[in-house]
Amino acid sequence: MPPAAPAALAPGRSADPDTHEPRSTSGRAAERAEADGSRAGAEAYGPRPPHAAPPHAAPAPRGYRGVFAVKEFRAVFAAHLLSLLGVVVTEISLTVLVYDLTGSPLLSALTFALGFLPYLFGGTFLAGVADRYPARRVLVLCDLVCAGCVAVMVVPGTPVAGLLALRCAVAAVSPVFTGTRMAALTDILGEGDLYVLGRSLLRIVSQSALLAGFAVGGVLLTVVPPRGAISLTVVTFLCSAALLRLGTKDRPARLLKEDGGANLLRDSLDGARLVLADRRIRALTLLFWVPAMFVVAPEALMAPYADQIGVGPAALGLLMCAMPVGHIAAELVAGAALGPRTRARIVLPSAAVGLLPLVVYAATPGVVLALVALALSGVGAVYVIGLDQWFVAAVPDELRGRAMTLMTAGLMTVQGLGMALAGLAAEFLPVHQVVAGAGVIGTVCSLLLVYEVRRTDPGKRE
Repeated sequence: MPPAAPAALAPGRSADPDTHEPRSTSGRAAERAEADGSRAGAEAYGPRPPHAAPPHAAPAPRGYRGVFAVKEFRAVFAAHLLSLLGVVVTEISLTVLVYDLTGSPLLSALTFALGFLPYLFGGTFLAGVADRYPARRVLVLCDLVCAGCVAVMVVPGTPVAGLLALRCAVAAVSPVFTGTRMAALTDILGEGDLYVLGRSLLRIVSQSALLAGFAVGGVLLTVVPPRGAISLTVVTFLCSAALLRLGTKDRPARLLKEDGGANLLRDSLDGARLVLADRRIRALTLLFWVPAMFVVAPEALMAPYADQIGVGPAALGLLMCAMPVGHIAAELVAGAALGPRTRARIVLPSAAVGLLPLVVYAATPGVVLALVALALSGVGAVYVIGLDQWFVAAVPDELRGRAMTLMTAGLMTVQGLGMALAGLAAEFLPVHQVVAGAGVIGTVCSLLLVYEVRRTDPGKRE
């Protein structure tokens, strides 16, 4: 079964001696799970108590059907879809708008890159928002801030510097929104299997939206000008805010006032310190980050590699889709066909070997072999579906919002860093060698992290 948090990692908690699952001494977590009808998800990670359901109660739906059976999750899912659509279309349209206004490829590229850079700022200095304030209020406010920023973008007189600043503001809010939503899912779905599958569905939507969203944005820009396309995203953000406001419950903040620091900055920095100082949580966080930093190398260098092997735009499009398709397929199979215990067993093996297929690039593969290697690397990312459960188990409830915000911000930051490093290396080495090297170095780093995660597993301690 997935490792649970040791008692030392969760102040104010005790462990169930039978299931080794963390349990809040105040009973808040259990009450939330029962109130939301989400105990079914938790059962998969431990024995079901005899009194957990009436003797003639109808069995709760399981798997992805069980997740969609929770009314609040349906609202979160729809809001996620709308918010994500707004972000993707804004990115494309704003990049085109800046290029139209300046004629500068550098500023156009910088507009896109600004989607990564502010994540570190928002995730580090604003993370305390996720625990200091009620989750619903934070989520709605984030959507409204994004809607306001986008609304100013469409004003004809907004200068390019203003557009870039507004782009940064939207990006800085994103990790707070995502981290708060991840933490709120444990209230809506519980801390067991339903949470894991809920996170899986949101990830699948994100991957699918990246495949479809850029195509939709491109088609949209053939019909309306960039400012017109951006103005449509104001509606998507407002609709997302309305869904979250009307479709989710108003729950109290995780961090009680008497437990909080003097100010938001102190709470945010304390959260980062607590997350990174704890050996178990740090190891799990790095297992999210490090493979992701190396797996982006082939995507960052896809166009130069297509040019190196002499293939056209159609083949380039296929190569760009291979890794997301592999990840989506693997996550759907793992979520629908595998049980919680099996998903837990494949976490460390998948993380250890997920980057190995990239070593094929050392032989300068053609399109077919490259497609297979990229798809297999996407399949290797299936380890995150089980890692989600371990992370929730390891992080105390009062730290969860900040931990998930930091994890999200770090994930986006290391991917941006990985792309930059791959591009820099390709200035001095052939593209295929850079990708193969990312596979080798990433595998070594992943193996070291897998060893560390094993060592910090409380279930294996003597």
